[in-house]
Amino acid sequence: MYRIRFHGRGGQGVKTASQILSSALFLEGFEVQDAPRYGAERRGAPIFAYVRADRATIHERGVIARPDLAVVVDETLVTVAAAGVLQGVDADTVTLIHGDASAESWKSRVRIPGTVIALPAPDRGAARAEAAFAGARCAGAAARLLGAVNRASLERALKAELEALGAGVLGLNLEHALAAFDGMAPHAGLVHEGAPMSAAGYAAPEWIRMPLDEVAVAAPDIRAPATSAISQTGLWRALRPVIDHGLCKRCNWICGTYCPDSAIRVEQDGRPAIDYDHCKGCMVCVAVCPPHAIQAVPERQEAA
Repeated sequence: MYRIRFHGRGGQGVKTASQILSSALFLEGFEVQDAPRYGAERRGAPIFAYVRADRATIHERGVIARPDLAVVVDETLVTVAAAGVLQGVDADTVTLIHGDASAESWKSRVRIPGTVIALPAPDRGAARAEAAFAGARCAGAAARLLGAVNRASLERALKAELEALGAGVLGLNLEHALAAFDGMAPHAGLVHEGAPMSAAGYAAPEWIRMPLDEVAVAAPDIRAPATSAISQTGLWRALRPVIDHGLCKRCNWICGTYCPDSAIRVEQDGRPAIDYDHCKGCMVCVAVCPPHAIQAVPERQEAA
């Protein structure tokens, strides 16, 4: 069975990438599963999706603990422990990283076991809109690494998943996905099917219990426009970014710009400050902070 895990951020097409790949594998005669895992309104936050493909009936369920192929759509997630990009990755896993760094750089920086393949991102000078095709690019590259999907099936899968978005969007996604598929030709078939998994020794996950506010009466949802300040999305957080102002270099334009929810403001003295009422805990600021002045702290630890 092939077990593939996609990692990226909300809004990068991670879920769509898994659907494209599973559709292409289905066209090749495989039984498939594909599912994303994320929370509500999670643009910019780490998410993942997974695909299983086998010639026989698939009895496995749940997340993939040990992937045969780990696809990283956003390279800034590799060093974010909470994203779990390298969880279960071993010497038999092929890791595909979409970004600017080389495979050799990642091997030395993070000591990733197994084979690492770099999928170069579009040049930084290219239009910002190029980032919208990261999911399609990674789906195309993953299909070639499996060696079980031909170019025609990939193209059919893209059309099936994206045709409703219009000819223009479909054409651009096809261009990027097929270019990535062709670019991975030297590594075609590098990923091998994993062995059957056993349920022996299964350990249930540690659940995070989120507190509930006590209310005397039922309260309606906020449905009017321009009310995002009223909706306290910080209640969803499992991890909290905490700034060490002793390490902070006041380069607030970095964390403030990258924050997908504009939850980082700048004080008069130049110090960044986090609005915990609206910070969803996506940890983008942790990943991009040059002096590593922002750390991810579990909410349970903060409460204690």
